[in-house]
Amino acid sequence: MRWEINTRVPFNSFQYFEKTMIAPNGFREYDLRWLLGKEINPNGFVLMGRSYGTYLLRVLGKSQAIIGHDFRAYSQNLSFAFIVGLLSSGVDVIDIGLAITPMVYFAQHHLQCDGAAAITASHNENGWTGIKLAKGLSSTLGPDDIQLLRGIVEKGDFESGRGEYRSVEGIFDEYLKDILKAGRLARLPKVVFAAGNGTAGLYGPAVLRALGCDVVELHCEGDWDFPNHNPNPEDVAFLKSISEAIKANGAEIGIGIDGDGDRIGVVDDQGREVFSDKLGLLIARWICPKYPNRSIVIDVKSTGLFHDDPILKKNHCPVITWKTGHSYIKAKVAESHALAGFEKSGHWFFNDPLGRGYDDALGSAAHLLRMLVESGHSLSSLVDALPKTWQSPTLGVFCADNEKYKVVEQVVKLYEQDKQNGVVIGGQPIKELVTVNGVRFILQDDSWGLVRASSNKPSLVIVAESNTSRDQLYDIVEHIQARLAGTGKIGEYDQQMEPR
Repeated sequence: MRWEINTRVPFNSFQYFEKTMIAPNGFREYDLRWLLGKEINPNGFVLMGRSYGTYLLRVLGKSQAIIGHDFRAYSQNLSFAFIVGLLSSGVDVIDIGLAITPMVYFAQHHLQCDGAAAITASHNENGWTGIKLAKGLSSTLGPDDIQLLRGIVEKGDFESGRGEYRSVEGIFDEYLKDILKAGRLARLPKVVFAAGNGTAGLYGPAVLRALGCDVVELHCEGDWDFPNHNPNPEDVAFLKSISEAIKANGAEIGIGIDGDGDRIGVVDDQGREVFSDKLGLLIARWICPKYPNRSIVIDVKSTGLFHDDPILKKNHCPVITWKTGHSYIKAKVAESHALAGFEKSGHWFFNDPLGRGYDDALGSAAHLLRMLVESGHSLSSLVDALPKTWQSPTLGVFCADNEKYKVVEQVVKLYEQDKQNGVVIGGQPIKELVTVNGVRFILQDDSWGLVRASSNKPSLVIVAESNTSRDQLYDIVEHIQARLAGTGKIGEYDQQMEPR
């Protein structure tokens, strides 16, 4: 039967179009992601559209959804398949076409529509596809909703109807006006803008020029083969290409945007990559005196400097550490009425009056540039004024989806034993464990290491920070790597630390 769900269907076969494939591992914590052709096919997207339409009608009581898609060779066709499913469930569709994900979120507010789907694999490599689904304004599906959606799919219990289709143009123009509400910048900064040949290359330069920037474009032409590098702001190769462009052009800042435009990566005027958690701290220091007595949300991968920052303390801005993931942080920012939320991965969330609570890399870039211009200082000097710490990049190591959470549970128990037994790591014993998302072991000198399961890929994530020395940082990372290797469940790393 054409619409019976299969977990495997051979690619380049008649069955690929005559059967439906949806692998269960694509239902992740807060996103839906699959390898196209290996884990899902176009018929699978039709059923995903039917299931989301059913979810909207039954759970949210809504019958309209906005749809946009990213720039990949296959995204538009998958978007059309998803739209077919939505229409057949009885949901009306507003198709905004090619868009960065924040434009989909903005369109919800602009058109007052609680339902929305962005067809995107975000920063994942080519071959991946996925869907980010809304459950209201500035809110996306979390774990419970994802499992509810999965149940609808697997039971085949869909609503039926005849939704209406319309396409809407001009959303980018309205989105741009929204970013420019605070006016142009007071001076003209020279900015390298990098898009990795992804979706943001169409929109980012126009936003920065409208703000008043002198823009040097880097890999902004569309090329869905991503010939230079994957558009991922946590990818060291991506950041190094920006660094080279800064030095070659005498720019004062470099900004890189991920494949669907909701994550930011930054390089300073000296060509040094600045991780987004420290940038978040700089911005928190800038906005908290203007809006005191509001909390700041960070993820478990973020620098420990937030917790003892004197400016945040002076302005009574408590710091909430929460689970990594855009749906988690978005929800926590809304629940706590926080002023802003920051993830080390580059998702930034500005709440009222600075934003609407969703992650938007170009909106984040506008805030960052306003801070830089208002400060009158170079970004490198602002970063150097922070207490010195040594940070690792985010390291990902392959671990199968059906193994990764078990491995993390095992590692948590081992670090609990280490704490109890007074084991020394990087010259320090463990004083505290944070297990809200994987395990973050905090050493006596407040240096730390983190292991968690990736929410959107078959991998484990390692991050570390030392307050003492570069050598200690490497000791912490190598300790984690040895521990993971001991499980016998890991594969290759996506990137490595520079040699000692």
